[in-house]
Amino acid sequence: MTSTTTRDLIVNAADQLFYRQGFEQTSFAHIAAVVAISRGNFYHHFKSKDEILDAVIAARLQATQQMLDRWEMASKQPVDRIRSFIQILLVNEDKIKRYGCPVGTLCTELAKLGHGAQAEANRLFTLFRCWLRRQFTLLGRKADADVLAMHLLARSQGVATLANAFHDEKFIRQEVRLLYAWLDSCAQGDGPVTDDA
Repeated sequence: MTSTTTRDLIVNAADQLFYRQGFEQTSFAHIAAVVAISRGNFYHHFKSKDEILDAVIAARLQATQQMLDRWEMASKQPVDRIRSFIQILLVNEDKIKRYGCPVGTLCTELAKLGHGAQAEANRLFTLFRCWLRRQFTLLGRKADADVLAMHLLARSQGVATLANAFHDEKFIRQEVRLLYAWLDSCAQGDGPVTDDA
């Protein structure tokens, strides 16, 4: 068992604050207050907010990969693994209603800022895209696997954005049911989403 270091505490606090109030609106003081450390101790670990952002993105990438690996081990069938992806809308329903999607909100904010870490943050979406593409390929949808992966990513981001805008849990549950039905039709070879559609 590994012990949590001060650096880990800073990264975890920054991750939550970046999600809840945004990267730009989060200061060193906000993070230090959550972790309850002195400014000197804080600067010992991170010299700039950009360094913290890099560490947050790296931690999110690692956590996302671990989650995807767990889904791989938990389910033998690709359709069940894809359902696990859809289900995160329900698992994180309360947070999504309040703050939106943690990946989408960070990527959008960094894009607006023209921040240098934008490409690295976008790797979170790429990780999901590649994993979903692989699952759709295993489902027998090799020809349109990437199109289906992108469609599901886009749909889930739309659900998160509108759920945040309207704070409507019924909407999230309705959309999850529709996504499950769409996935079932994909598994049966129906309802392809093609580039020329």
